[in-house]
Amino acid sequence: MTSDKIKRRVIRKGRGAVFTPADFLDLGSRAAVDQALSRLADQKFIRRLARGIYDYPKKSSRLGALSPDPDSVAAAIARKDGRVSQASPARAANMLGLTTQVPAKTVYLTDGPTRTKRIGAQTIIMRNAATKNLIGAGKPTGAVFQALRYLGKDGVDDAAISRLANTLDAEARRALLRDAIRAPAWMRPIVERIAAA
Repeated sequence: MTSDKIKRRVIRKGRGAVFTPADFLDLGSRAAVDQALSRLADQKFIRRLARGIYDYPKKSSRLGALSPDPDSVAAAIARKDGRVSQASPARAANMLGLTTQVPAKTVYLTDGPTRTKRIGAQTIIMRNAATKNLIGAGKPTGAVFQALRYLGKDGVDDAAISRLANTLDAEARRALLRDAIRAPAWMRPIVERIAAA
């Protein structure tokens, strides 16, 4: 039965997973998947966040179901639309610990149309961006390029290079070097230092 297969996959993904019907189309027809997700939401096994977006919420004994991670929501929206998404420069810098300043708006760059999604108390803005601003989208390297964009040419110091290097494993460092070909010229020597750190 489609709902049992979906339920097992959701459990494997773990609490906090955000998904769309498209993530389960290998398990049944679109109509069967939609019906199964609707049934699982009615049973309170999963939560409907918005039309076509669901999560398997993390729970707190004090607070109940917690808000979904905005990065996971943005990634699900992008998958649903067949697009890519990337944290904005300010969000990436905050996520990677380069600034304690939390952006007032949760903004993601995408190759799709600009749109705003309301998910519970959160507002997620998907902003259309040029391809040059989507280098490494959806990968750890993408956040590094965005964080460098936030810091700017003259704002990258040894501490920032060290912190960024510590977020990447060996494979991600190789990917960073490969992706650097598409980055602005000023970023390339910095990326080489990050990869070598």
